[in-house]
Amino acid sequence: MRLFPFAARKQLAEWLSLRSALLHHIWANGVELMKHKVLLVDDDRNLLEGLRRALRKEPYEIRTAESADAALHILDTEPVSVVVSDQDMPNMTGTELLAKVRERYPDTIRFMLTGKATLDVAIKAINDGAISRFLTKPCNHVDLAVTIRQALQQKELMEEATRLLRVSKRQSAVLEGLEQESPGITKVEKDRNGRIVLDEAAPDYDDLIREISSQAAHAERQMENVTDWQTP
Repeated sequence: MRLFPFAARKQLAEWLSLRSALLHHIWANGVELMKHKVLLVDDDRNLLEGLRRALRKEPYEIRTAESADAALHILDTEPVSVVVSDQDMPNMTGTELLAKVRERYPDTIRFMLTGKATLDVAIKAINDGAISRFLTKPCNHVDLAVTIRQALQQKELMEEATRLLRVSKRQSAVLEGLEQESPGITKVEKDRNGRIVLDEAAPDYDDLIREISSQAAHAERQMENVTDWQTP
């Protein structure tokens, strides 16, 4: 059996333990839910309040803005996962707003919600704002809630996949370093059924218990000797 430096074996064991725990967490618990914020943009205050009430039980925070400028200010000051914007607003249209959001915050999901669903508006929203969905007024609140949830779930999965890719790259770099220091340390031997073949025989539990009992008795005798020596 080939022996490797203790430090290298310890590092490999720690890496394997971390990888096992990570995979168990992912499969057992799924993608961890994150705190999201959804920004609704419309110059109609009554419509915004109606949407806020309709989405109040959804598992994310609702932010509202009555103009594109107000929406950009919110985006500049706090992270937002989804922007749902009207088209016809003073000073800046919804397509112009979503184009700016795409440029400044490319990871933010963008929806268009408009009462004037012309072909030109749809094409401009898709080309300039790279929107994910084009919704029309009046919008069914259930459909809107489901659409936002699906978008957030997809966003979470993509972010988790990106994070796991970074972890995998770091782990591969660690393994490559270990292999360079101790060639063969990352290789395992498997039998025909795919089970890992261990070089060392599995410990006999009776022998292990006897060894522990022996060590415990030895430690107890040492403590008694110390006590006797300290007694006047």
